[in-house]
Amino acid sequence: MTETRRVLLDGAAVEVRRAGDRLIAGDGRVVAAEDAVHLPPCTPSKIVCVHLNYRSRGEEFMISLGPAPTYFHKPTSALNAHRGHVVRPEGCQWLNYEGEIAIVIGTTCRNVDPADVGAVIAGFTVANDFGLHDFRDTDAGSMLRVKGSDTLCPLGPGLVRGWDFRHKSIQTTVNGRTVQSGTTDEMVWDMEYLVADIARLISLFPGDVILSGTPAGSRPVQPGDEVSVTVEGLGTLTNTIVTGPVPVRTDVGAQPSSSEEVVSTALGGDWELRGVRPPKRA
Repeated sequence: MTETRRVLLDGAAVEVRRAGDRLIAGDGRVVAAEDAVHLPPCTPSKIVCVHLNYRSRGEEFMISLGPAPTYFHKPTSALNAHRGHVVRPEGCQWLNYEGEIAIVIGTTCRNVDPADVGAVIAGFTVANDFGLHDFRDTDAGSMLRVKGSDTLCPLGPGLVRGWDFRHKSIQTTVNGRTVQSGTTDEMVWDMEYLVADIARLISLFPGDVILSGTPAGSRPVQPGDEVSVTVEGLGTLTNTIVTGPVPVRTDVGAQPSSSEEVVSTALGGDWELRGVRPPKRA
């Protein structure tokens, strides 16, 4: 396996190769990984995310996954990086982590055979698919503001090539406490299936990202919390939650809410402990 990262080096975005605890640029400059200012490891034209994919997540919400995956979109303006600050806007309270694995496309593809998908994947990286559930009621299923607000898509620290996604562990911690723990064996649809499914109708370009789902245990975090996602063989992505400097404007648009659906989604299996009635299910 090989790992590359994108960092700020002397004020410029530079791709570097990881060699242990050192990052080496093509011109020979070296920076310690611990000291580097990281950027997202790729520059996607689109970020496509699967709604539900891990069996434990479906069990947590007491729902059965459908016969095929469904997706939503994060704008590229949501991109963030290793050690970046994730902003919870003033006036919001339901910001949830979701530790995930990101697939990064390496070759333009359309209508690719599932058996050939391996050849179009550049590599994989760690992701945290943060969700601002305060806007869940107003997004009407699009998840645009819930998942697409600025800073809510950290990726990194690096892009790993030659990594086999099978039988790998994924773990999320908040302030050092484990809050999510699963393996890729829980995935109903694997990485190659997701790429082939999306590429049936949507062209995928080099750098494009597909987020592959999260295991059970997503819960709200607070300003000051440090959230880390560790994937076996890919490394650890760490971010800190901060409060936005100004509240969400009140003179336009729907406002943050704490409806039954918002709270029960944000708290998952914990809604019973908070005196919240169960969500209505179809």
